[in-house]
Amino acid sequence: MRPFRIDIPQEALDDLDRRLAATRWPGELPGTGWQRGVPLGYLKELAEYWRTGFDWRKAEEHLNSFPQFLTGIDGVDIHFLHVRSPEPDAVPLILTHGWPGSVVEFLDVIGPLTDPRAHGGDPADAFHLVIPSLPGYGFSGRPQEAGWDTARVARAWAELMHRLGYGRYVVQGGDWGMPISLQLGLADPAHVAGVHLNMLATFPPQDPAEFAQLDEADRARLQFAMHFEQDGAGWRKIQSTRPQTLSYGLTDSPVGQLAWIVEKFKEWTAARAAPEDAVSRDRLLTNVALYWFTASAGSSAQLYYESNRLDTEFIRTWAGPWPLAAPVGVAVFPEDAVRPVRRWAEGILPTLTHWSEFDRGGHFAALEQPELFVGDVRTFARRVR
Repeated sequence: MRPFRIDIPQEALDDLDRRLAATRWPGELPGTGWQRGVPLGYLKELAEYWRTGFDWRKAEEHLNSFPQFLTGIDGVDIHFLHVRSPEPDAVPLILTHGWPGSVVEFLDVIGPLTDPRAHGGDPADAFHLVIPSLPGYGFSGRPQEAGWDTARVARAWAELMHRLGYGRYVVQGGDWGMPISLQLGLADPAHVAGVHLNMLATFPPQDPAEFAQLDEADRARLQFAMHFEQDGAGWRKIQSTRPQTLSYGLTDSPVGQLAWIVEKFKEWTAARAAPEDAVSRDRLLTNVALYWFTASAGSSAQLYYESNRLDTEFIRTWAGPWPLAAPVGVAVFPEDAVRPVRRWAEGILPTLTHWSEFDRGGHFAALEQPELFVGDVRTFARRVR
């Protein structure tokens, strides 16, 4: 375990400023809004704010206020935050982000989860937090060989928790954190006390009769999934098949990287007019800047190639079933990009013991609705402590 501190060289900040100022902008079909992608006027204004208004050093200082480490696992350096609770009986909890997220997703929930006493909560709900960056993401190393799929990441997480001395722990994740957390429950059943998800994929069963059992709300979720697959899955197809080709443009152009990420914060959240309706502009840019400064556009996309490239791999990665020994809890946020059907969830999660449905929030739950996220994690964990 080697202590780690973020320290982006000033030359990298100066280079970013020059690149943003020299952006070669495309044209735009008038009146289309967000329908065909990120609007030109919005992105110009956001890029200018990134160049002249956003304070990376302030964001860097905030990130560095939490203990961070690197450790080599299976040939890759894993970066992680390790924030221990002041409560002696705190339960270890590992939080896993997805794409296009990062450890930045969890900054607003670290305090309440580790020190509930200081945040108006019950000290019995305290957690020791482990928040790793996925391999190829952020400050984690880039795998130098093929085969780093979700199951392999889960095995690395099990080793990480073992090295930290945690004999029994709770697992939480959304997006890529969903299959990784479930795989971790399968890989380390002797030590995983429970798995909490803020996103769950439920695929239609093969029996057509099952569709007749759906109520109006579930039929709407199924209709949303069908539309999303038709209209909203382009990024997944590209990253799952040609991540290297994509990486050249996103690694060379900060505005390209910005647009590629910010689009998802508009489409997958409760945002109405702009992503900032759901996530603060500075927090959004902190996340984008982390991808930019670490040049991880291409390496982060490799997880898609490893786990999603063919339809068979996609289904194997996301569909289940998940015969875990540990209890599983699911939090459903209404504006998420993935909206599960509970009836189908019960068929793939035999240990499903907790199900919450909220009236607000989307894909990046810890960022959008930190209080709801914290409350649901606490409620679930009380069952397994």
